Amino acid sequence: MSNEHTQKKSGTKTLLWSVIMSAPGPLIIGLGLFVGRSSTQIADFVRRSSELLAIIMAYVVYKITTKDGVCDTVRKDKLERFSNLFVGAMMCLGGSLMLLLAFVSENEDKGNVIPGLAIALLGVIANTIFWRKYTKLNKQEPNAILAVQARLYRAKSLVDSCVTIALLSVALFPESPVSFYLDLIGSVIVALYLIWCGIQTILERIKK
Repeated sequence: MSNEHTQKKSGTKTLLWSVIMSAPGPLIIGLGLFVGRSSTQIADFVRRSSELLAIIMAYVVYKITTKDGVCDTVRKDKLERFSNLFVGAMMCLGGSLMLLLAFVSENEDKGNVIPGLAIALLGVIANTIFWRKYTKLNKQEPNAILAVQARLYRAKSLVDSCVTIALLSVALFPESPVSFYLDLIGSVIVALYLIWCGIQTILERIKK
């Protein structure tokens, strides 16, 4: 088995695991919204849902474009561009909706944010691992989709760190004004960073 084939197989496997690991997040946080109303938790649900769509798209396109004899160079470039534009658009969409939700939320009882906090904490660990894995794969086999996934997971790991801090403050000090502002600031930081990463991804693909 050639080294190139092994790298492609590793890329496909990593993307598949990304889909599998990301799939439960929106469901668990969505169910958690029945008992918690943190603006950061709502924003995180929107963000994870849009990212899951983007990761599924990247997996499908990568599998098509790396299959021997299926794609010529022109079709491969078009599919990769479409996939990465879609990822960038989902980042921008998720970030924009999060900004909207952050500023229309009210300072009220946030309920139980533990489900969202648990997912965010696990996300820090899992997303950091995927970030390093995609970065390594892209160095071994330069690929537009893997490069964008490395950027996406870098954003996801940093965003989950921010979400963890915000939700932890809500869980520990639910009635404190400090937790309200940390919750709000957490949502805004998550949103702005996602929008910035999304715009960067879209502009890069348009220029190419």
